[in-house]
Amino acid sequence: MPDKKVSLLYRFIRWLVRLFSPKMKVEGLENLPDEPVIAVGNHTQMFGPIAGELYYPGRHYIWCAGQMMHLKEVPGYAFEDFWSFKPKSVRWLFKIASYLIAPLAVCIFNNAHTIAVYHDTRIITTFRETLTRLQEGNSVVIFPEKNERYNNILYAFQDKFIDLGRMYYKKTGKVLSFVPMYIAPYLKTMYLGKPIPFDPAAPVKEERTRICALLMDAITDMAVSLPEHTVVPYRNIGKKNYPKNRPLEVYQDENAGH
Repeated sequence: MPDKKVSLLYRFIRWLVRLFSPKMKVEGLENLPDEPVIAVGNHTQMFGPIAGELYYPGRHYIWCAGQMMHLKEVPGYAFEDFWSFKPKSVRWLFKIASYLIAPLAVCIFNNAHTIAVYHDTRIITTFRETLTRLQEGNSVVIFPEKNERYNNILYAFQDKFIDLGRMYYKKTGKVLSFVPMYIAPYLKTMYLGKPIPFDPAAPVKEERTRICALLMDAITDMAVSLPEHTVVPYRNIGKKNYPKNRPLEVYQDENAGH
C-alpha cells in the first residue's frame, strides 16, 4: 500500500508538537523482536498517541478513534471522551472547544500514521488495514483502555484487538507478539516490556483474557518498579487527583477515607 501524501499543515503541526512536547527516551529496545509486533500501552490522555507517533522505534502505525477523522463526528466524540468529566459549570466551554478543534483534529489524524478504529460493523476495515500494515513490516501501537478502573496505574483494556493474533497467524503462519508499553510523561520515558506471543492453538476467547491480563500486569509492574512519579491517567481528571506509581495496596492505604 503506497504511503499517503502528507499535508504541509500537518508537517508544521508535527514540528511544533515535537518542539514543545517533552522529548522522550525509550528503554527496553532489547525486548523488541525482529518481526512486527502489536505494542500495547497506557493512553496517558494525549501523551500516549504523541509519544507513539514521535518516539516509538521503527516503522509503525497507531490505532486512533475513527470519529476523530471525520469533521462531523469530532465534536461529539471529543467532548464525551476528553471533557465529559469536567465540572458542570465549565462544560459549556469544552463544548465550544470540541467544535473548534474539529478541523485541526481531522488534519492531524488523517495525515499521521494512523489506522481508524470503529466499534461497529466497520471494525472489519480496521482489522484488514492492520493486517496489511503488519504484513508490510510495520508494527502497530494500540492504547486500548476503557472507562473502567483496573488499578491506580491503568484503566481496564478492551480485548477484541487480541483477535489480530489469530488473524495474523491464519494469514501468514507466523505468531504475532504483543509488547507491553508503559509511558511515563513525568519521567519523559517510554518503557517496553518483554513480548507476549499469541497462542494460535488456544481458543481466542481465552487468549483475549490471558494476554490482556498479562499486558496490564506487565505495565503495572513496570510502573511500580520505577522511581516514584505521578501517573497520567486515562481519564481527563484534575491534576490534583493524578495517582502515584506506588503498589496498589500502598496507594489504597494512603487514600483510605479520602
